[in-house]
Amino acid sequence: MDGKSRVGHPSREWLDDITDCDTVMSVEEVKSSKEIQHKKVTIINIPEVPPLNGNWKTIDLDALYDTEKRYLTKCDLDDVYRILESSSNGLTDNQINERLAKFGSNTIEHKDRNPIIQFFLFMWNPLSWVMEAAAIVAIALSNGGGEPPDWPDFIGIVLLLLINATIGYIEKYRAGNAVKALMASLAPECRVKRNNGIWSTIQASELVPGDIVAIKLGNIVPADARIVSSPGGTISLDQAALTGESLPASKTIGDTILSSTICKQGECEAIIIATGINTEFGRAAKIVDGARDEVGHLQMILAKIGNFCIVGIAIFIIAEIFVMYVGFHYSYRQGINNILVLLIGGLPIAMPTVLSVTLAIGAKELSARKAIVTRITAIEELAAVTILCSDKTGTLTQNKLVIDKDTIVKYTDVEPNDIIRYAAYACNQENSDAIDTCVLDSFGKADSIDEMIIVKSFCPFDPTTKRTEVIYQEKSSLSIYRVTKGMPETILRLCTKDNLESANEREKVRSDVNKFAKRGLRALAVAIAAGNENFTLIGLLPIFDPPREDTKDTITKAIALGIRVKMITGDQLEIAKETGRRLGMGDVMYVYEDIINSKDGQQSSIDEDKINETVLEADGFASVFPNHKFEIVERLQDMGHLVAMTGDGVNDAPALAKANVGVAVSDACDAARSAAAIVLTEPGLSIIIDAVHERPTLLLIAAFVITQLCTTLIAVYANWTFTEIVGCGWAWAGIVWIYNLICTAVENA
Repeated sequence: MDGKSRVGHPSREWLDDITDCDTVMSVEEVKSSKEIQHKKVTIINIPEVPPLNGNWKTIDLDALYDTEKRYLTKCDLDDVYRILESSSNGLTDNQINERLAKFGSNTIEHKDRNPIIQFFLFMWNPLSWVMEAAAIVAIALSNGGGEPPDWPDFIGIVLLLLINATIGYIEKYRAGNAVKALMASLAPECRVKRNNGIWSTIQASELVPGDIVAIKLGNIVPADARIVSSPGGTISLDQAALTGESLPASKTIGDTILSSTICKQGECEAIIIATGINTEFGRAAKIVDGARDEVGHLQMILAKIGNFCIVGIAIFIIAEIFVMYVGFHYSYRQGINNILVLLIGGLPIAMPTVLSVTLAIGAKELSARKAIVTRITAIEELAAVTILCSDKTGTLTQNKLVIDKDTIVKYTDVEPNDIIRYAAYACNQENSDAIDTCVLDSFGKADSIDEMIIVKSFCPFDPTTKRTEVIYQEKSSLSIYRVTKGMPETILRLCTKDNLESANEREKVRSDVNKFAKRGLRALAVAIAAGNENFTLIGLLPIFDPPREDTKDTITKAIALGIRVKMITGDQLEIAKETGRRLGMGDVMYVYEDIINSKDGQQSSIDEDKINETVLEADGFASVFPNHKFEIVERLQDMGHLVAMTGDGVNDAPALAKANVGVAVSDACDAARSAAAIVLTEPGLSIIIDAVHERPTLLLIAAFVITQLCTTLIAVYANWTFTEIVGCGWAWAGIVWIYNLICTAVENA
């Protein structure tokens, strides 16, 4: 290896190393690596942060799992063993019990509220308090003057309270539980080494920091960990659920592997450094759980209207008490009747019900357009959205790698289509990974390969050498050939003639690879050899995740409507910029951590206003984690914008829950669907623009609110004025008459 630390900067995709010529191990280095592992010699990485003094017993949990300093992911492995007081033989039973007491179990805690209590909580707000006070007045304080309690008013108020609470309760739970959906993607069991090196299978919830676990092909990583050994030197992990990356990430000894990611190639042993809510996955789940309890934009508006009415009514009731009882000497029951009229007539008590019905009509129209609305107030908020944030992989793009045939670079007279054909020969058809699937799909004739060649031997992808190789015989000519594909630098080393390959040729290939990298394209080298001759490099295949067919048009329409579109992706910056250029949304993009942190990894000293300005003006952000997406949405909201967020993965769930309108696209995971307010049932984002066009629904809501305010104010003024001047109370018939008169006048206007 190059000797430099890679801890804290894990490779994001196995093809990332294509552009890093210095990180490729030669055959001698591979042998050396295997000898090192056979002797169980620990490879020590250069620490990036000063070591923590003490151990897990003396160090505060907040310091140990500081999200900015990330000590356990950046220090060297010796310090990890020291801090966690662990060894290569694992923990003892006593050590495990002590850690369970401090760290807790490896689960994401979520407290389910009693559904009955949750239902009645929807009656616990200022508007409901006044309605409840009116109900008490109607039934308890109206027993005077020889008249019975005002049962009709009491029943009417209680019914409205129950209707409003029922609507809120159904809306709250129709979307499902996002945290439970997140937990479903965690590993149920794992292999762990304990009690002096004895391996056993346990429930993943029983893991504690310091445990040694085994990760093999197909395993879900049960908690955040650091790799301590690997037979092949590296493993390949699918991190799409957590980071949204379109390609597997390559991890080597010392690198951090994250909970919920899936091993695609290789195997390793790792030391657990974080469990439960202290993992990256746990932090994402905690954010989702908190964001779901936030008040929506429409609810805040209704609350302000209700508070305004409450203050106004309180002033008028105090004034009316003095006028009625001191000035006009009303009877007790007559005064109570007037106060009851003010309490009921002065509040827009039917507003939540009417608005819900109005929004339900809009939801029905959207459902006909393949969009399921799980929170009906999102319709109003979507119509008023000013910024649309979107995940890239699977949302803006197809989440399907393809070869950009127009950009293929060839170094011989072999045509581009034939380069793809040779690359297809070197693919594993029975157990293809993302790259093999891409090549075979681009070739388009995978079923005919067996008709053209006879495979003599096949070497599948090796994370160490980063290439595949096939030896085959052509059925037409009976000639024997070898084809290899993989990392350009590795393939280039095979294409030598007595080790005297032209330096200019090598630099030309490296230059082409760098050009691909600057455009966010992954380069796949293909070489061929006749018999036992040396390999000849025939071309570079550029690989990328193409945009969906309707994405560019959707973004253009959104911009025309005054909506700013921002990309938020876990992929690399160059990939994000290239996607932005192809979609016409700009390429002013940043790595979010670089904005908020300084070069030494500490909190940036840049003024918050500068950070917010950068976030607002950027076209997108790359290399983000779930908490970053959440923070970006939160910053935009704090600047006064209504934000919509689209996504499909677990990594999008926190931002989907935080956004004013979370939109889960077609084929989204259960966690994303549960966190979203709108779920799309067919591919593409064009339905979002259709929803934004639902402004007539928003105007209808605005008209109703204005009407309610006008009639409420006039009814209050009329009641108070007539009480003061005429000296008589108003019955319900009078209030209804005034309401009908005012509503008719406003509607006609």
